[in-house]
Parts: sequence; C-alpha cells; structure tokens
Amino acid sequence: MEQINRLKVALVEQKRTGKWLAEALEKNEATVSRWCTNESQPSLETLLEIAKVFRPRLNDYHNIPFTQEEVDFAIPFLDEDIPLYLDPFLLWKSPSQQDNALHTLITNSFNYLGSLVSKENEKEAIEILINSSECNEVGLGNSKTKEGKRIGEKLASSMLNTFKVIPQISKSGFTHFEEVQLLVDNISKDRISDIACNFILSFLIDFTIEQSEKYKIPIEKVTLERVYNSKKYKFEEESTYLPINPNTKQPIVFIPKRWLRFIPWINPDDYFRNYYLTNIDKTEINRIKLLDFNRHNYDLVRTYTEIKEKQFDNCKNDPLFTQIPVTSAKRKLSTIVKLPTGKTDNADIKYEDNVCQLMASLLYPHLDFAQEQSRTDSNVLIRDLIFYNNRSFDFLKDIYDDYGSKQIVFELKNVKQIEREHISQINRYLNDNLGNFGVIVTRNAPKRNIFQNTIDLWSGQRRCILILDDNDLKAMVQVFESKQRYPIEYLKKKYVEFTRACPS
Repeated sequence: MEQINRLKVALVEQKRTGKWLAEALEKNEATVSRWCTNESQPSLETLLEIAKVFRPRLNDYHNIPFTQEEVDFAIPFLDEDIPLYLDPFLLWKSPSQQDNALHTLITNSFNYLGSLVSKENEKEAIEILINSSECNEVGLGNSKTKEGKRIGEKLASSMLNTFKVIPQISKSGFTHFEEVQLLVDNISKDRISDIACNFILSFLIDFTIEQSEKYKIPIEKVTLERVYNSKKYKFEEESTYLPINPNTKQPIVFIPKRWLRFIPWINPDDYFRNYYLTNIDKTEINRIKLLDFNRHNYDLVRTYTEIKEKQFDNCKNDPLFTQIPVTSAKRKLSTIVKLPTGKTDNADIKYEDNVCQLMASLLYPHLDFAQEQSRTDSNVLIRDLIFYNNRSFDFLKDIYDDYGSKQIVFELKNVKQIEREHISQINRYLNDNLGNFGVIVTRNAPKRNIFQNTIDLWSGQRRCILILDDNDLKAMVQVFESKQRYPIEYLKKKYVEFTRACPS
C-alpha cells in the first residue's frame, strides 16, 4: 500500500514552512521537501519528533506546575491567542477601586483623543489611536499566529469623527468607550480589547512582573517600543523585564482573568436584538443603516448603556473553562450508556462528543483541558482528548515523574470490545513529548488477554495504558455528584489497580 503523510497540509494549517520544520528538526530542507511531496517518508523516530507538545502554554515550557484555577491571570499559549477579550465594563463594575481607576484611565485616554480633535490636532489623535489598536503582548483573541494588525487611518478617522458629529460626545465624551462599536463599522470586540489593554499597559507590565516573581516564571530584559504614558498622553519606549515567548522571542504580558469575556457586555448584537428591535423598531435593518441611525439618535444608545449599567450584576467574567452541573453530567452519562456501539446513526460521533464534555468537567480543576483533536492512524480516524498535566494531585505528579507525562491523552472508542490494534494505536501516539501514559475510554471492560497486552507493554516499554468503560464513567459521575471526593481519585484507583497487576 502506498505510504503517504499529511506534513504539507499540517504545515499550511499551522502557518509554518518547510524551512521552519527543517530548522526545528535540524534536517536538510531538501529532505523535508521530499517528505512534504511524499517522495520519501520520515522514520517513525522523526515522526515522533515532529509531534511537538500539543498547544503548549508558558508554564508547560518552563516546567512550572500550576493550574489555571489557582492563578489570577490567563495562562498564555505559546503558538496562538487566548480566545477571550478584555471587557472594560468589568473594570467599571468591579468592587475594586483599583479596577475602577483603571477604567477611568481607559475612558479619559480615549476621550483625550476627542480633545485633540476639537483643537484641530486630528493628526496626533489618529497616530495615538492607530498605535493603541493592537496589543500583541497580551495575546488575546482568535489569531493563530499571535500577530495582529493595527487599524488604518481611514478607520481611525471614522472613530474620531464621532467626537465631531455627535453633540453629546463632543461636549462630554464617552462614559463607556466601547459604545463606539454601535456608531462605527468594522470595530470588533478584539479592537476594543486591544485599545483598552494598550491604555493600561503600564499597569499590566507591573502585574506581570509581580505574578512572574510569585510563580517563579523566568523574565528577561526587553525594550517595548510603545507603552502608553497616561500622564503625558503619548506612547513612549520603555525598558523592563517580562517573560519571553520561546517560539517568537517576543515579550508576554499577563491579563487578570477577572477582566475577560468572550463578548463585551456592551455589544452591537445585544443592542440590536434586545434593545433596538424590542423598544425602537421591530423591522429588520442592515448594519450600516443601524449605525447611521445610532449616530443621529445617540440618546437612545445612552439609554441602552444605562440599562446595561443597571444590569451589571449579571455581567460576569468568562472563565477559560466551566464545569457542567451535576444534573448535566448525569444527563451526559445517560446519553452515553444508551448509545449503541459502532457507527450506526453516528453513534460514534455522539459518544465522542458526550464523553469529551463529560471528562473535561469530571477532571477539572486537577487537569486543565487543552482541547480535543482528530488524527489518522492506519487510515482510521481517531478522536483524542488532551489534558495538561499540572501535577496538582499526587497521582498526577507520580505519572509525570514515572512516565514523563507533560500532557495526558484520552482516546475515545465506541466499540463493543477493545482489540490489540486499539492498544497499538494509542501506544504509537505516546512519545517523549506527550509522555508514556494514556487512557482509553470505551464501552465495556477489556477481555483478560487485552488487559494482559497492556501489562506486557508496561513490562517491555514502560508505558502505562489504562482502560475506562461505562461502569467507570458511572462511578466517576457518582463521585462528582457526592462532592465528597474528586473524580481524579477514581482515576488514581484505576492506576493503582494497574500497577498492582504489573510484575514487581
């Protein structure tokens, strides 16, 4: 059978080049090129080298064990942005006077641009706004490259024009500058987040240094080209000490997780669906006409904002991960056990989807969920769950020490019986980057000869593969429901049972 690989596709997906891969592997670029065109195939050892750590985070790289639950900042990814945004409204509604002061700083800094416009110094205002429109150091948003782009002069001018054409703003400025989303086209939530981050970047630098010292995260001397000086109302160069992204060599700035949301509290969709259609006009209207209407009827926008202010108790930060409730966990389990084995009516996909959601909640906060992924082994599509091993529990520290488990793979199999090939599939995937500990989640307990196969792998290769079935999931959900112990303790119990069966 013809041998093929997906290196070329994978490089495109990761926005990487063959040259980058050649340098990372210390291989000849022509050799990598032949792999990408399938003229030749890399060895198994090389394929394992290519399998870099999955979705690495800063603390994983530095081998510092802490969970997202226990730190005050969002742990940065090294190869992509955190899919959340700073919402200025969370600083406004915060009980912290410091947060309130920072919100005032953001608002005053934005309104200062209006004062420049009124003094016919629009060129300076445009320059400040453009410089504030992208903040790569914080790594928030949906970018897969961690490199964003600043806005252009045309969009900056449109934003500043609100200070000219709207009398209320011209006179008093904004109370919540994110209202600009309701007045100007092409202003997205990531732009609001970046502008806010830039105006308080000096505070965020101090916060990052403090957290780095607390958790012993290495920092290096860096020079930042643009740090906003709120006393002088301008950007200046600043030398300081910050963590460094080992991939890009760029400085990293932490964001308090209490300020992060997926969608700003004040946002165009909410305004249109829950205010405009309900209170002004039930007729659908396109976005451009709506923005024009808002500019000519700014008092209505202010009324919407005042309503949102009164509802501030409902405005919560969005955690990077949230456990499902006990009732939902029991419902997921019920769905799982009723599914037939195999692929009939997409039973395999339904099984995988429900197990993904269930396991991520059962093992939180001891295991931070990285994400699910799909891969192909011997022309078979395999669904995995990948967890970060933060060594936050004695058992997790043991498997880190004994098996090098920086991350833990859970492979999902909606089959009636586990076979040797299923064991071989996960065994081939385990490597020095992920570690030599894995878990298969399936429907029924393995036969004696299959369990013996896992023991033999441990004896010959020092690899530990646990197998969880429907009854194990039931037990874990019972533990989750009782709140007396943690489901991770059940996984430890399975590990202890496995080790007792291994030859001494």
